[in-house]
Amino acid sequence: MRVVAIEEHFAPRDLELARGGPRGYAPEIGALLDEVGEQRIADMDRNGIDYQVLASTPPNASSASEAMRWNDRLAEIIGAHPDRFGGFASLATPEPSSCPKELERAVVELGFCGAMIHGHANGVFCDSPQMWPTFAKAEELGVPIYLHPTPPVPSVFEAYYSGLEPEVAQVLATSGWGWHAETGLHALRLIVSGVFEHFERLQIIIGHMGENVPFSLARAEATLGRVTPGLTRSISQTFGENFYVTTSGYFTIAPLLCAVMVVGVDRLIFSVDYPFARNEDARAFLDAMPLSLGDRHKIAHENVEHLLAIPAPR
Repeated sequence: MRVVAIEEHFAPRDLELARGGPRGYAPEIGALLDEVGEQRIADMDRNGIDYQVLASTPPNASSASEAMRWNDRLAEIIGAHPDRFGGFASLATPEPSSCPKELERAVVELGFCGAMIHGHANGVFCDSPQMWPTFAKAEELGVPIYLHPTPPVPSVFEAYYSGLEPEVAQVLATSGWGWHAETGLHALRLIVSGVFEHFERLQIIIGHMGENVPFSLARAEATLGRVTPGLTRSISQTFGENFYVTTSGYFTIAPLLCAVMVVGVDRLIFSVDYPFARNEDARAFLDAMPLSLGDRHKIAHENVEHLLAIPAPR
């Protein structure tokens, strides 16, 4: 079974330093983010992962020139191992007017298969009309946007996570809970703001088994549906037609079964969240899914090959 993983990160040390320094990763994580070559490929091979779609770590690029530097470096990495790596573009969402042009360059000239946006830009969510030209460009190019979490703005951190031990607060605000809830909110904002009324073919990917949305979608439908009469499709229908969900970082059965029941296997895509999660854990979970072999093939490679037009292996 071919296995493709699409929420897999890289962060070259020199580019991290150029944008203000490492983000507090443990040294071993920083080393794995920096090395995208033989060691990474060896880890993929040990765990039966054939292909990674690479993307930068949070936050979003702060300027158009920074986004170009990251994208050019990613193109070099892919060029060295085109059978093993693809790429999602970095975009400078704090400079939203730059994003459509850089997305087009990344897709048309560099051969990337979409973009990854790391949450809000200084507290501004992507349903802002400033980002709509980027959605229009993604729809025109036929590529998806991966909506990935980012840490909360200081005012949110202070309101929700103060009064705890610093390390506990930091993890609770991010991977322990906060940024999953915020990304789920971000996804719902895209729906209720009418983004998909204007861009009906736009596809958004969210990770971590749906960022809590599948569990709460029926409740959101029952309540938000009453106050959004202008939407031509229901919240659930829009989520089911315009979103894909990945398994990144979530390797237990209950969230999987919830996602399968709510969005269906045709909208599920395997991911690891490497190196923040381990390839061996993700692959063991894929093999243990209580699904048919045909459905596991869909999750492992068929759905994403269709969505991202990933070439078949030589």
